[in-house]
Amino acid sequence: MPQLRLGDRDRETAYAKLNLALHVRKRLDNGYHELETLFAFLDQGDVVSVQPGEGVDLEISGPFADGLSKTDNLVVKAAHLLAEHSNGQQGARLHLEKNLPVASGIGGGSADAAATLRLLNRFWGLGYDGDTLAEIAAPLGADVPACLLSQTCRGTGIGQDLDIMAGNDLAGLCALLVNPLVPVSTADIFASWDGVDRGPLIGDAILSIAQSGRNDLQKPAISLVPILTDVLGLLMECQPVLARMSGSGATCFALFDSYAAAETAESHCQQGMEGVWTMKGMFR
Repeated sequence: MPQLRLGDRDRETAYAKLNLALHVRKRLDNGYHELETLFAFLDQGDVVSVQPGEGVDLEISGPFADGLSKTDNLVVKAAHLLAEHSNGQQGARLHLEKNLPVASGIGGGSADAAATLRLLNRFWGLGYDGDTLAEIAAPLGADVPACLLSQTCRGTGIGQDLDIMAGNDLAGLCALLVNPLVPVSTADIFASWDGVDRGPLIGDAILSIAQSGRNDLQKPAISLVPILTDVLGLLMECQPVLARMSGSGATCFALFDSYAAAETAESHCQQGMEGVWTMKGMFR
């Protein structure tokens, strides 16, 4: 794994994750699915910060803080795993600013856990490299290793086998995220996948892979959450470079050639559907 990009000593962004394409290849006996996906990350997300403390404590604020547990939380689990791995007695008073909707297909808890590992690795002076942190992160979920990198990469296996993508033809594109704030169950959506292998990711350049790809969970998600059809329809009316659902939903995204175009599309979606959450971001 390449060297991790470092942030401030006491603050780390949990960057929003997009699956530009997500091909589900087969069900595995362990309950996971073999897949191929193209991960990309925006410059926006949740924020994890830390101060010295005894043990591990967590406070949560932000627009999506309500209902989140301060103990049964991936931030706390990541901190405990890192402390156990280092055989240390380190403490941390952690704060999570929750700006991204929960269980929305854009990283969420996985990105928060990854940010916590990056942050405490610095704050506690552990000096672990990316491979070591990825090994520690493995029990926290299939998306956490990719979120540790927060760089455009191809994921295979269950999403934890990562290859960094060369080039950066996403540079200059702005992503608009739209979520109708309707709860979705990742387990239900995967269970609704029809089991048909429609083939691998194709191509070498990031944008061409994304445009020729698909999200195999989009159809089952729409069958369970029909309002996603309206969200995607509003985005397509704005003539994006690409529009698709991310992960298991319910966040949909569209890519535009400029920030101004994304702003116009955001207004269009907000006018066309009440109560949606939106966010704009540039690719890292």
